[in-house]
Amino acid sequence: MSRTILTMRERYLLSSLDLVERVFGEWDSPEEGKTVRRLVEEIRAKKYYLPELELLMVDEQDEIIGYAMFSRFHIEGRYENELLILTPVAVRPDRQRQGISRELIEYGFDRARKMGYKAVLVEGDPKNYNPRGFETSADHDIIAGPNIHLPHVSCLMVKELVPGALKDIHGVVDYSFYETLREA
Repeated sequence: MSRTILTMRERYLLSSLDLVERVFGEWDSPEEGKTVRRLVEEIRAKKYYLPELELLMVDEQDEIIGYAMFSRFHIEGRYENELLILTPVAVRPDRQRQGISRELIEYGFDRARKMGYKAVLVEGDPKNYNPRGFETSADHDIIAGPNIHLPHVSCLMVKELVPGALKDIHGVVDYSFYETLREA
């Protein structure tokens, strides 16, 4: 089966939202699926959106089987031209465990590095992200703010795209500039 990584194109805008909602709706709850869909729509509408880092994987029928979005991110109003956040990542349920998210994320790292970004932040299960080189962000003096409720401190992670980049990036992570996450 062939599969191809693409950057976002207009014809995939709606179907990618449908995929994200379905994956998060089945994995967590229908409400979570709707929240993540709204978050993608909100990121697309904000200055932090990078269409060249909204990535899709399509199969030979041109159906989306995987999705990953990297967007610019700031900590305490700093680093928005150096730091990205990876959210969301979604793989069609019948195509999971086939290396799709790994390929999309690695492709995104390479592309982001070439664009001059230095680090990537992610919130999620460490067992999914540690193999991609993510480390607990608190170990680098990047901590979750009081409105971010993590199951464990290790669930907020960061990865250097450029060696040594994290020695200059630190502070308190806050999602409040995303209306969707304030409502959730």
